Amino acid sequence: MSGVKLRAVRREDLPLLAVDHAADPIDTFGFVATNALERAFAADGLLGYDSGTLVIEDADGAVAGKASWLPVPHGPNPPSRALNVGMRLHPDFRSRGIGVPALALLATYLFDTTTVERLQAETDVGNVAAQRGLEKAGFQREGVARHAQFRKGTWHDMVVYSLLRGDPRP
Repeated sequence: MSGVKLRAVRREDLPLLAVDHAADPIDTFGFVATNALERAFAADGLLGYDSGTLVIEDADGAVAGKASWLPVPHGPNPPSRALNVGMRLHPDFRSRGIGVPALALLATYLFDTTTVERLQAETDVGNVAAQRGLEKAGFQREGVARHAQFRKGTWHDMVVYSLLRGDPRP
């Protein structure tokens, strides 16, 4: 889908970006403070040095979801960190060809604005759609991290993907 874009979060976006964890079976990680998103936005506009969140807009300018990243250390020195990327599309915007271009835009943004060499992403082994999307965006499957995520009262295996700065991208 052409026309997908990323932009900084605005205060008026916060209600659209809030996740109703009880209503959405994808994100059930437990309780979250009701003002957590507002506090984070007040601190740095959700754009910190090592972590951040951007709004995903569809071709019509509607808020389709969010793309975010956070650091993952692979050693004691700063160059040994990767950025773990993730996206969350609102249910009405899923399966509409928005995810892959948004992920590609996020990768370009992070490689253009940081010195990080490695982006990585994980998804549940059962989330075949997310795995296909990561692969279409140029991420390479590395393997399965067993019992890596605790969600909905049980441990879940996660498929690990990476994209390096020099890797070819579609």
